[in-house]
Amino acid sequence: MDFVNLRGGPAWRDCPAMFLASAGSRGRKEDDMDRELYDKVSVWFEEHREQMMKDIIRLVRIPSVSEPGGDSQAPFGRPCRECLEEMLAIGREHGLHTENYGNQVGSIGEKEKNWENMIGFWNHMDVVPIGNQWQYEPFEPTVEEPFLIGRGSQDNKGPAVGILYMMECLRELKVPLKHQLCLFVGTDEERGMGDLEYYTSHYPVPRMSMVADSGFPVCYGEKGIVEGRMLGREAVSGTVLELAGGSAGNMIPDAAYAVLRRTEALEKAVADALSVEQGNRGENAGGASEEKGAGGEHTCGLSGGQNIRGENVGRSTGERETSEEHDHGALKVEVPAYPGIRVQIDENAIRIEAEGRSRHSAFPEGSVNAIHRLMAFLAELDALPPKDRELFGRLAFLSEEYYGEHPGIAYADEVSGRTTCAATVLGMREGRVSLQFNIRYAITAPQQELLQGLERAGKENGMIWELERNSGPNYFPREHPAVDRLTALYNEITGSRKESFVMGGGTYARKLPNAFAYGVGGMQESEEDKEVRRRLFLPGHGGAHEPDEGLNIRLLTEAMKIYAMAMVELNDCVI
Repeated sequence: MDFVNLRGGPAWRDCPAMFLASAGSRGRKEDDMDRELYDKVSVWFEEHREQMMKDIIRLVRIPSVSEPGGDSQAPFGRPCRECLEEMLAIGREHGLHTENYGNQVGSIGEKEKNWENMIGFWNHMDVVPIGNQWQYEPFEPTVEEPFLIGRGSQDNKGPAVGILYMMECLRELKVPLKHQLCLFVGTDEERGMGDLEYYTSHYPVPRMSMVADSGFPVCYGEKGIVEGRMLGREAVSGTVLELAGGSAGNMIPDAAYAVLRRTEALEKAVADALSVEQGNRGENAGGASEEKGAGGEHTCGLSGGQNIRGENVGRSTGERETSEEHDHGALKVEVPAYPGIRVQIDENAIRIEAEGRSRHSAFPEGSVNAIHRLMAFLAELDALPPKDRELFGRLAFLSEEYYGEHPGIAYADEVSGRTTCAATVLGMREGRVSLQFNIRYAITAPQQELLQGLERAGKENGMIWELERNSGPNYFPREHPAVDRLTALYNEITGSRKESFVMGGGTYARKLPNAFAYGVGGMQESEEDKEVRRRLFLPGHGGAHEPDEGLNIRLLTEAMKIYAMAMVELNDCVI
């Protein structure tokens, strides 16, 4: 298996056998935690919760979407640098030493660093693009207890500030620690982690690193990530004026559109397709699979020709849409309602918009892929030139499901589960259609076979596969004592019975030696929290990478209490 190299010798392997046997959750006593200290930590966080929230708001107000290609003063764009500087300023306000590494990564901790005995915490200041369908202002945070709503609040600015406060808590309570602690923050995690590639090639790294950008308890492995695109071999016809969809490679697209040159035949074909679907709604006319797919409640049965299914994910609460009249000067065109598809006609063009439901591409279940909906609809328009229609049909086929079955790269293992494959960004390059895919492949998947399979899928579907990046899987040794100790600690504090795990999401852990993710997601919301969530957020809203991203401040506070006790737990662990 092609795992990330663990820099330096794993010192924990030199521990006496007796220590290793007692270090895991199987040997750890359930009441080993210092309850008196936990109570003190709890009181401290309750006293500092308001100030912690204010510091998070300072960061969320900065629209720090990574945009590579800037100068040395702002390698990933001015907003990312501004957010990095603001986070370092917050660190200095809390009495800690800060350093800026090439305007890409910053550190907050002690001035004199003991790298060989350091536990590093890694968070990121950059955020995914806004996307669509927001009900709140993405960069003007809204506070509705216990939620703080704004892009980046949950992923990952809130946890970054939380870690800073956790370090301050331990310092103010004068808790004895055997390992030095240091917080690192980057600015390009969402796009490609070029910030960490720069940092690790120029500066030392901590002996062990923890990433607060996952779920509890310990995530000791991450799937590999491949990103690339299917590119049409030739330009589409002049009928297709524009194609676009999606805003980031790691987000299921919630919007896509096509602009077509208006002709009488094409206008009639659009109206006919919409009217036919109106008549077939509720039937499985195309022989769609019963498994949920990228297109909505059921996958789209392209072979049947007219079954383009999917729920309406707009603001309405389920009411059936009515026909709309569009006034285009002297011409009025009545367009029947269609779930997820909207049509706008002007004098020279027909604009077709598809709406979906976004989620993180590593966890696509429950999403609706707007690009798939658009491609499937375009493939039904018999007035399009045959080559265009065939291409759209093939793209609809490739984007129809999330597990690599259609491109022929499906794979699963017991360690990490199924490979996922999602179409995420649609565009045009010199008249040729480009469709980006974000693939999270199982830890044991043969990488060469995967890449060859994608090239083969491109050829078989009349396109060219272009590889953009391949970030290999990360694997932190499951037998390391920290895995069981921290998992057991989380279960003791929360009353859970969770196991350590491997996931499809990608964190900074894959770019660091001796690194794993630990929280802060996965905490159990109270019934009161759930009621507030139902009131504040539409379905498909409120999560990381979703519209109306929201951070539960109460649960962040609880998570930081766990982190504080985890540092005490690691006192007896050789890192």
